[in-house]
Amino acid sequence: MRNIFLGIVIAFVIVFGLRYCENKKENREILEANTALIQKELKNVGKLIVTEGSYAQVFSYSDSKDLMYGLFDARKRALIVVNAKATIAYDLSKVKTDIDETTKTVTITNIPEPELSINPNIQYYDVTQDYLNQFTASDYNKIKSRVEKSLKKKIEASELRTNAENRLVSELQKIYILTNSMGWTLKYNSKVVENEAELERLEL
Repeated sequence: MRNIFLGIVIAFVIVFGLRYCENKKENREILEANTALIQKELKNVGKLIVTEGSYAQVFSYSDSKDLMYGLFDARKRALIVVNAKATIAYDLSKVKTDIDETTKTVTITNIPEPELSINPNIQYYDVTQDYLNQFTASDYNKIKSRVEKSLKKKIEASELRTNAENRLVSELQKIYILTNSMGWTLKYNSKVVENEAELERLEL
C-alpha cells in the first residue's frame, strides 16, 4: 500500500513537472515573440518624418563704396525675390530604445533633434551696379546668408515646427498602442506613459 501511494506521488510530481516546464517554455516563447514584434515595430517606425512648407519673401540689397576720399561713391543694388521650400525632419532611425523583457518595459531613451533644411530659389531683379563697385561672389554669399537667416527666423515663428512635432507624436503613439495592447509598459526616459495624451505633453 505504501509503495502504491509513493508511486502515485512520484507520478503526480512528474506530471506536474512536465506541465510546469511546458507552461514555462510556452510563456518564454510568447515573451520572445512579443519582444521580436516590438523590435520590428520600432524598426518600422524608424523612418524620416518630414513636414514641408513654402515661403516667399522680397529683399532689397544695396552697397556703397566711397572713392577718392569721399569725393564720390560707387553704388550697387538689387531687388531680390526668394521662393523657398523648408523641411523639418526627425530621423527616427536614430531613436534610442531599451527593451527589458523581465519587466516588460520599452524605454525611449533619446529622440534626435529636429533637422531644419532650407532650399531657397533666389532671383535678382532691377540690378544696378557702378563699374568700380560690381557684384562679386562674396556679395552673393552674403545675400544668401542673409536670406537663410531671415527665413529661419520666419520658420521658427510659424506652425511648421509644431506640425513636425505633431507628426512625431503620431509615430510615437503607434509604439504606445502596440506595447499597451501586449501588456507592456512604455517609458520616455524615466517617466511612464500612461495614455496617448501624455505623449503630447512630453518635452521632446
